[in-house]
Amino acid sequence: MIYGVFALSLASTSCLRQQQQQTAQVRPFTPPPPRTWPAVPDTVPKLPNAPQIAPDSASTVPPQMPEMTPPELPDAPKRIARRPAAPILQPKPPATGPAPLDPPPLPQLAQIYTIEEQRENKRILDESLDRVNRNVASIEGRNLTAEQKDTLERIRTFKKQAEQAREQDLLTAVSLARRADLLAKDLLEHLP
Repeated sequence: MIYGVFALSLASTSCLRQQQQQTAQVRPFTPPPPRTWPAVPDTVPKLPNAPQIAPDSASTVPPQMPEMTPPELPDAPKRIARRPAAPILQPKPPATGPAPLDPPPLPQLAQIYTIEEQRENKRILDESLDRVNRNVASIEGRNLTAEQKDTLERIRTFKKQAEQAREQDLLTAVSLARRADLLAKDLLEHLP
């Protein structure tokens, strides 16, 4: 078995050597002979006249119908823009009894945090916004490219959104402040 593999490997390497020797010999390139195309006549051949055929009565074309014009349609009525009339308000009768209860406001879904979690989130938010303010102040005096100006505008937008979301959704405010902080830090590191 091993002798067979050895014999095959010797045979394959000898084939390889022969191929390398053949590729080493460069043959000169000889272009193919130029192709000759048949000559095209300059004049158009004349066709014989068409034969005359006698018409038969079965294949005659009926006379053409007179051209009909569509009937005229009356003009569409003009539309006049009218303002809707103001609703007539009925005077409310004076309240004689207890005032009707207004429906209670719909409850809003929100994350409920412990006091400790709220303090921690507010601390993170304040620290992030402080860093953003410091970084933006140091970036503003520098000469920026168009892409860097876009990034600075995005930082300002995230900061503004974080400040607006502070009272309604503390977790969103923290997330926006972190984004602004990371963008400002990255921009400051890439400035010369």
